[in-house]
Amino acid sequence: MTSRRRQCLAEGFGTFAIVFAGTGAIVINDVSGGAVTHVGISLTFGLIVLAMIYALGDVSGCHLNPAVTLGFCAAGRFPARSVPSYLASQSLGALAASLTLKGMFPEHATLGATVPAGGPLQAFLMEAILTWILMTVILRVSVGARETGAMAGVAVGAVIALEALFGGPVSGASMNPARSLAPAIVSRQLGTLWIYIAAPILGALAGVALDRAISEPPLEPVTSKE
Repeated sequence: MTSRRRQCLAEGFGTFAIVFAGTGAIVINDVSGGAVTHVGISLTFGLIVLAMIYALGDVSGCHLNPAVTLGFCAAGRFPARSVPSYLASQSLGALAASLTLKGMFPEHATLGATVPAGGPLQAFLMEAILTWILMTVILRVSVGARETGAMAGVAVGAVIALEALFGGPVSGASMNPARSLAPAIVSRQLGTLWIYIAAPILGALAGVALDRAISEPPLEPVTSKE
């Protein structure tokens, strides 16, 4: 199997795992009368991302998020030619997860789709800021376009769980267009989907800008005066 196919398979599987476990936790919490809890849902998202980074980081970089892939590309750490295949793999993996959950829980209305608790502007700002923080953390702990630093999985998983804990009740704390796109399409909850596509991309680009601003400039080469 070629390197590109291996990377796409890893991205598809990893995104499937995130959407199946994360939105699955939301669905199961609903149908079980709150057995998982909001804290449990937040930890599920953080832990599945942590696990996937360590399992797949050396194969594809474990982006699992279109906004992260676009962020790495904007930062010059990921080739533009590979962006379409990564976005397609992530979207297909997410759709497969939501379709699986639909088959398992056909009576559930939203399948964990993200919807604003308040106004759309509030949700947009929350998603943009959450993704800004997330992308900044990812860029600071990753090596190139690969989240393979010794503590990268812990750092990224922790910030996702943390942001889901406080941001979830406001916007759903998606931070990931694929995670929101799939359940929205399968459950036909498309009214506010634009928020969860545009805001994470904007937040990721802001993270790239911040990373550049705080990074040390490369050392100037030493030249001989002779």
